[in-house]
Formats: sequence, structure tokens, C-alpha cells
Amino acid sequence: MSGPFVDGFARAVRALADAKSVAAFTGAGVSAESGVPTFRGADGLWEGHSIEEVATPEAFHRDPVLVWRFYEERRKRMGSVEPNAGHAALPRLEKLLGEVPVITQNIDGLHASAGSTRVIELHGSLWRARCAAGCGRVEDPFPYPSPQVPPLCDCGGMLRPEVVWFREALPEDAVRDALAAAEACEVMLVIGTSGVVWPAAGIPGLAREAGAFTIEINPTRSELTAEMDVSLRGPSAVLLPELVEAVTRARGDAGPKSP
Repeated sequence: MSGPFVDGFARAVRALADAKSVAAFTGAGVSAESGVPTFRGADGLWEGHSIEEVATPEAFHRDPVLVWRFYEERRKRMGSVEPNAGHAALPRLEKLLGEVPVITQNIDGLHASAGSTRVIELHGSLWRARCAAGCGRVEDPFPYPSPQVPPLCDCGGMLRPEVVWFREALPEDAVRDALAAAEACEVMLVIGTSGVVWPAAGIPGLAREAGAFTIEINPTRSELTAEMDVSLRGPSAVLLPELVEAVTRARGDAGPKSP
């Protein structure tokens, strides 16, 4: 049996089995397979609200109660969501190959729940809050449900969800860590992302420019497909476990390689 998928899968297995350093870059598609609601409808509205009403700094200053209630609803809906087999495959790969940094655009916390030990959250987290008044305090984790809406910091200022809103810059520490992981890896897995959200979408390209072998796992073509070394079509909850099993067989052991 041969063909583009089989040949690509075999190339991906060889690259991972031989790698001394692997990183993953994930998008909303990974969590969608767990049933995480997208919140954005076909009409562009988030639960009946425009982006300008619930996902910008201006929206928070204009109506913090509305914004907090929106994010409380998101956290409520996450209560019944569990990591899927795709999430779980990454910590299994980590046990096999050593640390696998997961650079994610998702804010749901499912990678950490699945057991990945180093998760770099480019867009923040639903489960943290920080002071909007500028004192710098971050509450991690922030309790759910919130004790009051909007919650207040000890300094008296309002706390806001620790997520990156539209027109906000990505957190400097997360960007620094993501760039370092991308430049250091020999193989990068690019999983469940459309490749349209910038500047995050530029990270796989940086990894490839630094010499990494790039493996895309996505049900459909993305904006990043053309620059991938291998592109595998299918859900990550199916393909990632299969890939990890094949890498385990190819290596013939269960321990990480020596550097």
C-alpha cells in the first residue's frame, strides 16, 4: 500500500523517531474535537454579541459586567469538556522523546489538563485573571464562578480575564518562549490550526527557517499547508495517537533519547 498519505505518515514517523527535540503548535481544531464551543457564529457574532462588545479593551472599560458575564459563560460551558485523544497523545510523546513544548493559540487549558508539562499560551487563559488597573497582579487559577462581577483586585482595581483581546499584543514572555522553542526544535507538529491568526501563525514558518522538519495534522488544507514538509489529513484525535504508536514501534523503546 502506498500513496501520498502513507508516504507522508512514514516520513513523519521517521522524523519524530530520530528527533532529539520536538515542539507542537496547536490551534482551535484540537479543542473542537473535544466539543469546545467556538462562540463565533456564521454571522460573526459571539453569543449574540459583536467582538467590539465583549473582546476588546474598550469593551471592558465600557461595560465590564457584560464582558465578565460573557467569559463566565465560556468557563461554565468548559466545565463538561475533557481533553481528547489528540491532547493526550502529546504527553505520551513527551514521555517517549523528552520535553515537548506545546505552543497553543487556545485558552481552554486542555493541554495542561491532559498532562503536557510545558504549555506556552499565546492568547492567555480562561482560568486566569489580572489587574486591569496596572498593579501587575495575576490570579492563577482564578476561581469559578467569580465571587463577584466584575471581581476586584486587592489594590481596588478591576480584574479582567487573562486573555488576549482583539487589538492587543501577545504577552512578551509567551512570545519569547514560543520563539525559543520554535528555533530549538528539530521537528514541529502543527496541529488543528487554520493559519490565519497572526502573528501566532508565523511561528511554524520560523521553525522551518531554523531547520525544523514540519508536520501538519489537519482535516483540511490550511494557510500553512504549502510550507509544511508533510501534511496529514484527518482529525488530530485519530492521527496523533496513531503517530505516537508508530514512533514508539520505530524507536523500539520507551525512554527519551540522550541529547
